[in-house]
Amino acid sequence: MPRHKYKKTKIKPDKVFNSHEVAKLISYLMVDGEKAVAEKIVYQAFAELKKQGEDPLRTLHQAIDNVSPNFEVKPRRLGGASYLVPIEVRRDRRIFLALNWIIEAARSRTNKEYHSFSKKLLAEIVEAAKNQGQAVGKKQATEKLAETNKAFSHLKW
Repeated sequence: MPRHKYKKTKIKPDKVFNSHEVAKLISYLMVDGEKAVAEKIVYQAFAELKKQGEDPLRTLHQAIDNVSPNFEVKPRRLGGASYLVPIEVRRDRRIFLALNWIIEAARSRTNKEYHSFSKKLLAEIVEAAKNQGQAVGKKQATEKLAETNKAFSHLKW
């Protein structure tokens, strides 16, 4: 445990959409400090979404709502046994998990049907907004695990 409380850094909204969620998506997508590359990928995906006649921000928010879990499990050691205790997920962590699961799902897509990562990301965001896809499956698996371990919910710390 930390000895003192840390000051949480404020994330500035992105330049184009003025949205904190888009800024976080760019940050989580960034590899090796290449923020310009991550911005280009995200903005290309959103431009393609705009061409399809959909609002990119609304679609992203819908995808985040569909992918973010309400409950997750944390292991709790008690008397030599480890129990998976379901806990409610904070709002910040929900956004973090949702965006990371969307990025993971986009990375795991094959290159045969999509030639650039922006198209993979676009496809995953659109599927998540329709409550389909790999990221939504991960949410359902997480919540199902929390549901099966509901008997240990009294072991919270």
